[in-house]
Amino acid sequence: MGIEWHDVTIPMRPGMTVWPGDPVFELEAASRIREGASCNTSLLRLSTHTGTHCDAPWHFEDGGKHMHELDSTLFFGPALVIEWPEPRMIRAADLPDGPLPTRVLFKTPNSDRPVDAPFFEEFVALEEDAAHRLVERGVRLVGIDYLSVAPKGRSGPTHHALLRREVLIVEGLRLAGIPAGLHEFIVFPMPLADADGAPCRAFVGIQTL
Repeated sequence: MGIEWHDVTIPMRPGMTVWPGDPVFELEAASRIREGASCNTSLLRLSTHTGTHCDAPWHFEDGGKHMHELDSTLFFGPALVIEWPEPRMIRAADLPDGPLPTRVLFKTPNSDRPVDAPFFEEFVALEEDAAHRLVERGVRLVGIDYLSVAPKGRSGPTHHALLRREVLIVEGLRLAGIPAGLHEFIVFPMPLADADGAPCRAFVGIQTL
């Protein structure tokens, strides 16, 4: 028995979907060997919430923790993947009964959208009551497969419900092909000091026979 690891990160490239109003992702040349430089180097332009990324409490809570202050033990361990096939928002009543593990990831129809598609305003997200229910059941990390855990135009309530309790939010996961159930999960946010969020790399590990 072993573990098969699946990269569930959005590739960072020009043309990728970004949140409306955020800068588009850019990677441009700083130096190139073909132009006489000794090595190739590049410049990046992106938001802290580009692609697959983590939200720190400070993103919505002015007195909340920054990225470098988060509990790093949340970055790896078992996570429950909940598959939600319906194209509507997730409410508290839609969550499974009983206790939940520390980490919960939501696989929705969002994962089937191309990573360079135009921004989709009707993406599936968590209503505020679902966020409160997750906190009540001891969840410390919540992941979802679009650029926000909250519905467009109603970002505050869901984010506040989670971030006030220092729940780590992972947004922009790509969970197509990942079965529902309990799997290993690893997320590596960039260690940006004093930041409100950070791009990250994320993996789901599925046990194999």
